[in-house]
Amino acid sequence: MNGIDDFRFKSHHLLIELDAATSMMMQLVSSKEVVGAGWDAAALRHHEAFEAWSDFLNFPESPLDEPVPPVH
Repeated sequence: MNGIDDFRFKSHHLLIELDAATSMMMQLVSSKEVVGAGWDAAALRHHEAFEAWSDFLNFPESPLDEPVPPVH
């Protein structure tokens, strides 16, 4: 794989986890379970997923910093 394919693969993986963590929190909110161990675990999962996504995007050698060659 080249750099942009690696970036897309990792990005997709991280976004799936962030989406799952967000969905879990929204499920708990809709069932009014916003306190306790379940909520704490869901909040931690969401925080860690967001941090992983943010760290990935802000990595200094991100393929987004490289110019993309034109498609012919």
